[in-house]
Amino acid sequence: MVAEKDNHRGPRIPALNTKLIIFVVLSFILLINDQRNNYLSILRNSIAIAIYPLQSAVEIPSRLTDWFDLRIKSKEILIKENQNLLSQQKINSSILQRYESLEQENERLKEILNAASNLDNKVEITRIISVNVNPYRHTIVIDKGERDGVYEGQVLLDADGVIGQILHTNFLTSEAILISDSDHALPVEINRNGLRTIVLGNGSYTKLDVPYIPNNADIEIGDLLVTSGLGGKFPSGYPVAKVDFIESDLSEQFYKVSAKPIAYLNQVRELMLLKPE
Repeated sequence: MVAEKDNHRGPRIPALNTKLIIFVVLSFILLINDQRNNYLSILRNSIAIAIYPLQSAVEIPSRLTDWFDLRIKSKEILIKENQNLLSQQKINSSILQRYESLEQENERLKEILNAASNLDNKVEITRIISVNVNPYRHTIVIDKGERDGVYEGQVLLDADGVIGQILHTNFLTSEAILISDSDHALPVEINRNGLRTIVLGNGSYTKLDVPYIPNNADIEIGDLLVTSGLGGKFPSGYPVAKVDFIESDLSEQFYKVSAKPIAYLNQVRELMLLKPE
């Protein structure tokens, strides 16, 4: 029995070896012919075309991941750049506003200096450092005091006209009252004809009361009121206000008159202290 099995298995090994040798030889022949005559190029191209969609499908997740990463990074970069640009814009805007403020301040100082050069009296430039927040009190604090020779009653001017006078003095600063304060009265005269009267503050920056004008007096809309020099505090001839309202009532003894201040009482920052002659 053993001998029969061996006789059956013996011929199979040479048969397999022969087939392997045949396939190897055929492979070499095909490779040599393909290199010389390029017979298999069409087959290779067909196989490449057939598997291309599969290769593309396999690469889609990787491509999508790269695309999303690039989009996220680009968005982050754009957000950072946008934030940097906004910050720089704010800085540039603040610098520009400062330049504009300095330019306007320069113009105001030029106006004051030009006005000062036209005055007969000597003046000293001062600056407002605070304003009374009480709406019924029109007082300011300036950056000049007793150290600078400031005294009570000293006149304050701007480039256009009278602002007020010094109320209290300290060593470094002084408090001044504006002509619009309800406790302030200023002797004036009509520049056109010399008619003397007074102007009273009433708590308004844009309107002053002109009482005690007889209803037969020579006064007109647009008349310029200047300091009369009476009372000894305000020198004569400085512009104060212009008449902008006159109401006549025959049953009353006096006109109802108001005037608009020449100076911009609630807008000025730089002032002139009028020094005594």
